[in-house]
Amino acid sequence: MIAIVNYGVGNLFSLESSFNAIGQNVLITSNPYDLENAERIILPGVGAFGDAAEKLFSSGLAQPLIAQAQKGKPILGICLGMQLLFTKSYEFGEFNGLNLIQGAVKPISNVITHNLKIPQMGWNSLYFTNPSPIYSRTPNGSYVYFVHSYSAFCDEKFITATTDYGAALTASVQKGNIFGVQFHPEKSGSIGLDILRSFCEVKA
Repeated sequence: MIAIVNYGVGNLFSLESSFNAIGQNVLITSNPYDLENAERIILPGVGAFGDAAEKLFSSGLAQPLIAQAQKGKPILGICLGMQLLFTKSYEFGEFNGLNLIQGAVKPISNVITHNLKIPQMGWNSLYFTNPSPIYSRTPNGSYVYFVHSYSAFCDEKFITATTDYGAALTASVQKGNIFGVQFHPEKSGSIGLDILRSFCEVKA
């Protein structure tokens, strides 16, 4: 069973539909017990980092999530859920994340060319930088769907793909059993479904 973490922020039902489409049993839950018993965990998220982090920690789900990560359970953060995996964010202030991957979330306006619109919204290519099992079915250069104004900055060894939007922005990361994608696989058609399929095959 795959647990989708419900902490009041996230595109839960489209994710549920995507997993159902690939034949996976999912449970949308705010119960730490379900995280312990799940085979894999999805951390979704939309909106502002500070608000989402406050809800995640105040819900009592942050520590159980960290505990499962430390046990080696495969965890996938999506969009803002990926950003929450990092040490901190500088979105409208400075806020602490889960620190499962060391790095910081900063505005893309600091690095992209000034004639590009913010947020990056729409389809863009993935360029693989380090091998990751979640891309076992995905050709280099595949298009996926992004909506974001902030990007993760971290050691290159954690970055598994970038996307070109006036600069090489972090598109996905991995640290052991911890995975994150800045894009929305549930909005990325067959490519996105293949990425979710591959995540479901990751061994704990």
